[in-house]
Amino acid sequence: MNTNLNEKETTFHFKTNIKCGGCVATVTPFLNAVKGISQWSVDTANNDKILSVTSNGISEGEIIDTVQKAGYKIETID
Repeated sequence: MNTNLNEKETTFHFKTNIKCGGCVATVTPFLNAVKGISQWSVDTANNDKILSVTSNGISEGEIIDTVQKAGYKIETID
């Protein structure tokens, strides 16, 4: 539960190439290490491999940088 009422949670959605459980396992330590991400998930069943990130103070650009550092492609969804 978000106990800091000054921070507004925002959910971002991205198209990625995180396509399987092994890919999720690879990106997990990168995303889990970032302060400002309260939760995240990847819908590997979706053709666009949608990454959903609930942000609590992290920007869209920082999420993109983190996923790219893990070795995956990521782009915003309009």
